[in-house]
Amino acid sequence: MPERPNAVTMRGNPLTLVGDEVKVGDKAPDFTLLDTGLAPVALSAYAGKAVAIISVPSLDTPVCDLETRRFNQEAAGLGERVAVLAVSMDLPFAQKRWCGAAGVTNVTTLSDHREASFGKAYGLLIKELRLLARAVVVIDPGGKIRYFELVKEIAEEPNYDAALKAVNDCLAG
Repeated sequence: MPERPNAVTMRGNPLTLVGDEVKVGDKAPDFTLLDTGLAPVALSAYAGKAVAIISVPSLDTPVCDLETRRFNQEAAGLGERVAVLAVSMDLPFAQKRWCGAAGVTNVTTLSDHREASFGKAYGLLIKELRLLARAVVVIDPGGKIRYFELVKEIAEEPNYDAALKAVNDCLAG
């Protein structure tokens, strides 16, 4: 599996990402994650929908909490044709607890803790920490990546406006 040294930083410290970075125009790689009930969920479960994936290191950290809450608010207005997924290495039990405490109901949390299949397939697995890098991926209903943002400094938030524009562009055609 390829490694990309110095691909991101955490508070200025360089980190290595494992896997090939996906690019806009690529067919979205499939993955299998666990939902909060421990059931496996593959990307193919969302076929025919636009999918916004927010990749976060841990929901129990301030920036990840803020980002996921923001996408939860935005997801409320996107409708049934869009799935918003928050993927982290957090255990499904922790994700369920966090969603309950945060009142998050419009974002589906999925755990990559078991096999890191998402992290490796999208080039977002942080080698040194076995956490996921902060990124946003938007996939159109046909399964192509329409938007990809890797946040270079993990402690910073993504570009919400650009991600939401990409989702709306997918819906427009």
